[in-house]
Formats: sequence, structure tokens, C-alpha cells
Amino acid sequence: MHLKEKATVLDKAGIDRVLTRIAHEILEKNKGPKNLIIVGIQRGGIHLARRIASRINDIEGILPSVGFLDITKYRDDLATHKPLDTKKTDIPFDVTDKILVLVDDVLFTGRTIRAALDGIMDFGRPQRIQLAILIDRGHRELPIRADFVGKNIPTSTKEKIKVMLAEEGYEDKVVIMEVGEK
Repeated sequence: MHLKEKATVLDKAGIDRVLTRIAHEILEKNKGPKNLIIVGIQRGGIHLARRIASRINDIEGILPSVGFLDITKYRDDLATHKPLDTKKTDIPFDVTDKILVLVDDVLFTGRTIRAALDGIMDFGRPQRIQLAILIDRGHRELPIRADFVGKNIPTSTKEKIKVMLAEEGYEDKVVIMEVGEK
């Protein structure tokens, strides 16, 4: 399978605007940063979670606690897929009775989010869990909907969304990749 870049849907400035808007929406929906914690899903959500927390700090002067969750052991497809490399889970604070904003880069089938919800419950029972997504590409297999969406990008099943971020050595951008022949 060969992937080729089809279109850029967000550049650095676009990503910055979207994350600033999401930070404002989180604050508005929750009436400020009180009791707010942010958890990024490994791998795609960790840098976005940090950026959203930083924007909340810029707006309110309060930096929410940020953690990271690896959902590998909570996946429902481990029996049919080869074992995945596990990454680090780091949630060094109590989630009980907090407003937890779960952050990921792309929402597709909903299975990653389902696994993340199972994982969070190992750390306590939040008052509320909200979902912030940079890109929603549709094709849901589970009844999962994001509370905060950066951009809706309907895709075909032959397309992939690639989020590239400076923290991973790329120029910030989101592109649609198309499966093609070599």
C-alpha cells in the first residue's frame, strides 16, 4: 500500500486557530478552568493536550494538569492484530470528581475513544468526561461524538488523515493521504 499526499487541510496557522478556539470552547462550556484536567491519548493527543492546556493558561492564567494515556491494553482488537508497542501512561493526579477533557488528533471509528474511556476508569471516576478532537473524519462504528471539534473532514475509506506536529519533527500541518498504486 502506497500513500500519497492529496491535500493539506490545515497549516500551522490553521492548527493554532483551531486549538485556540477549542480552548475557549472548553472554558465556556465548563465556566472556566476550575476542576479541569486534560488527558491526551498516546500518541496523537499528547502534544495537542499540552497545547490546549497552554492556551487555557494564556487565557485564564491557570495551567490545567495534563496527563497522557496509552490505550493499547484496552483495545478491542488485540486478538485480531499483532501486539502493539505500549507507550507511557502518565496521569499523576487524581481524576475523581474532575472535569476531564480527553484529547486526540483524529476521530474515526470511535474505538480508540472507547478504549480510552475504559482506561480512564482505572484512575478513578471523573465528574464528567469531554472529548476534544482536532479532526473528525466520520465513519463511526460506535456511538461516540466529540464535544469539541477542530475541523470536520469527511473522507473516503481510501483516504487517511495524517496530523504532523513540530513536536514530532514535522512542520505543523494536517493532510489527507490517498491510498494509491506505486
